[in-house]
Amino acid sequence: MKPIRFCLAACAALLTLSAWSGDDIPTLRIESRATAASHPAEATIEAVRQATLAAQVSGRVVALAVDAGDRVRRGELLLRIDAAEATQALAAAEAGVAQAAAARVKAQADYERARSLHERKFVSQSVLDQARSGFEAAEAQWRAAQAGRGQAGVVQDHARIQSPLDGLVAARHVEQGEMAQPGTPLLTVYDPDALRAVTDVAQQVIAGFGNAPLRARIELPDSGRWLEAAAVTVLPAADARTHTVRVRIDLPAGTVGVVPGSFARVHFIAAERAQLSVPVQAVVRRGELTAVYVAEAQGGFSLRQLRLGERLAGGDAYAVLAGLRDGEIVALDPVRAGIVGRTPSSAAKP
Repeated sequence: MKPIRFCLAACAALLTLSAWSGDDIPTLRIESRATAASHPAEATIEAVRQATLAAQVSGRVVALAVDAGDRVRRGELLLRIDAAEATQALAAAEAGVAQAAAARVKAQADYERARSLHERKFVSQSVLDQARSGFEAAEAQWRAAQAGRGQAGVVQDHARIQSPLDGLVAARHVEQGEMAQPGTPLLTVYDPDALRAVTDVAQQVIAGFGNAPLRARIELPDSGRWLEAAAVTVLPAADARTHTVRVRIDLPAGTVGVVPGSFARVHFIAAERAQLSVPVQAVVRRGELTAVYVAEAQGGFSLRQLRLGERLAGGDAYAVLAGLRDGEIVALDPVRAGIVGRTPSSAAKP
């Protein structure tokens, strides 16, 4: 019985290998085509509109209406600082305005009286001049008191922290009950509907694109997403230490699932030129080996090492620098192609 079992097993293996002869493995003929080369650059996502709100008065934080992650509207009250000191300063300014107003009324009456007496020759010109000077000084003190009252009112308003824009609270830097001093960061707010990627690119790379408007695509490696850049802006200044230029790449409006500070990769698209490319799914990586399975004329597939360039603009193919010729056929399923290898029929041929 053992020889029969061995024969059956051998026949089953032969049938299995024949079924994997390569006829059902998807392939692609490699042809030279016009593709857009790209230059990749690592970037960081940032908000176009972002504000870190800081305290402008001293006081204890007595109310916190929001936390990180909350959506806020422009003008909404976010935080309140104890305004007792500002309230007292405003009351003192109000009293100062009342006192200056009373002094102004008295000085104006004295001036009118002196002018009437001067017209009737009862007082000298010096007395009239003195009364006029007193009235003008009282007028100036009254205006200064009004300005002080306005300043005290502004200081009181600084105790109420309001959102400068519609957006999200990115971070809360204080806790309720803490003391705030002028300049202390309180909250960070940003607009999630307007984001951009920021990167530093070498000057010679920017010069290599010529005078044509730059085009770019943004790759988000964490999610595997690719986005078309809404706009590319090259800042008109270079870093004297690194000789790089800051470039801002705007994401499409309303992009969701992206937050400031996250990593991105920007692919600047150059002019199209003819070159060979191979799909990403056809590439095999084994340690330092990068290869594809190429269809043989006698049947089956053989593993061939390649030298690849960067990913092309679409993100679904690599530029081929060496290892493939125009017209060759590669397997799009390298796992199955590796199992098939050379078929028995091709191996039997000389």
